[in-house]
Amino acid sequence: MDSFTNLTGIAAPMPLVNIDTDMIIPKQFLKTIKRSGLGRNLFDEMRYDREGNEIADFVLNRPEAKGCQILVAGRNIGCGSSREHAPWALLDFGIRCVISTSFADIFYNNCFKNGILPVTLPAEAVAHLMKDAEKGANARIMIDLPAQTVTAADGTVFAFDIDPFKKHCLVNGLDDIGLSLEKVSAIDAYEAQARTQRPWL
Repeated sequence: MDSFTNLTGIAAPMPLVNIDTDMIIPKQFLKTIKRSGLGRNLFDEMRYDREGNEIADFVLNRPEAKGCQILVAGRNIGCGSSREHAPWALLDFGIRCVISTSFADIFYNNCFKNGILPVTLPAEAVAHLMKDAEKGANARIMIDLPAQTVTAADGTVFAFDIDPFKKHCLVNGLDDIGLSLEKVSAIDAYEAQARTQRPWL
């Protein structure tokens, strides 16, 4: 998993509330267990018409949103079914940070496990950043995870809270496998001892 420390980039505004995981990645794309390739179908039913053509006025299809790495969303993003494909699709598209007033719990935790920083801020702060995001490439938002701040294009700084352990994992690029590999010497020592003490196992 790629580490996350600082990010400065274009943000896409999605002021919708209750963006559920089926909106993020519709159920027909859940057959794969690969994390790559899902970005093409991120927000599929809003991005494409029935013939598969891009809907020009959808935010992620606009020229100013090209290369965006930040999503500023309405409250309760990630609700609905607990599909890990949702953060997979966001990450494959290029989104590294999602900012909202609130997140569904499972989606929130899945973001951390996949290298995406979910930032929870008060409604006033999100509204300020939403206006920034509406400026497209003319405004860049800065995120400093070690300092736990989000800086708007006009220099306004918003502080956010984050669980210290989740912060440690993101800064060091540690998913569940990476955390286990940090203990590989202790695991090897235990296995060697177990083979000596219980050779019949």
